[in-house]
Amino acid sequence: MPAPKNTFKQALSQGKRQIGCWMSFADGQLAEIMGTCGFDWLVIDGEHAPNDIRSIRDQLMALAASSSHPVVRVPVGETWMIKQVLDAGAQTVLVPIVESADQARELVRACHYPPKGVRGVGATAARATMFGSVSEYIQTADQEVCLLVQVENRAGMAALDEILQVEGIDGVFIGPADLSTDMGHQGNSAHAEVREVIADAITRIKAAGIAPGILGTTDEASQAYADMGAQFLAVGIDVMVLARNARDLAAKWKAV
Repeated sequence: MPAPKNTFKQALSQGKRQIGCWMSFADGQLAEIMGTCGFDWLVIDGEHAPNDIRSIRDQLMALAASSSHPVVRVPVGETWMIKQVLDAGAQTVLVPIVESADQARELVRACHYPPKGVRGVGATAARATMFGSVSEYIQTADQEVCLLVQVENRAGMAALDEILQVEGIDGVFIGPADLSTDMGHQGNSAHAEVREVIADAITRIKAAGIAPGILGTTDEASQAYADMGAQFLAVGIDVMVLARNARDLAAKWKAV
């Protein structure tokens, strides 16, 4: 039996728009709830949320029965971290702060078994193979791994065209908060100068035949990014969704 088909990777290759949401609670039960909401993809955030490999694994388990595809963002692009989340069952990995083609090439190698890459061959005892029951996993896993790299500062933007030439990258995700801050606008991703850079980057990514992605935390931002051509578009963060709705509910009834 081969590795499961990565439907998210397949959708990106076919040019289909995928609507997603960030998950920052680092909790399996909340991930299970998010999995019932109808998003095409959900990010398990290992960079800014209080996750470790066990909580990432638990959220992957919680989403196993969901039609929402889990994307695991590692804290940093270290080979050993990528190996751990792949062995835990992730098939799509998002790596922050990619600034050069050389770095991107090393990430591709981290996602693939030898001789193409350097991923350790130990998944037989891991969740990725359902503990040895996926008999042809080692032979077929490489083609189902989806690598998304984040370009989110001026250095990354300067190297974007070279990064786009690296074989094995499935998507480039623009980080608007980091980018705007690095550009001197302190998290103001709606600034006209930032929006111009984002729009240009999305155009270049699409022209290279690679899927562009981004996160919008307001309807206005999400619509702007959709209009620019973002293909895998996250439209919210679970913590912010809860906080906003709870605050609105409290304010509504306290005013009665």
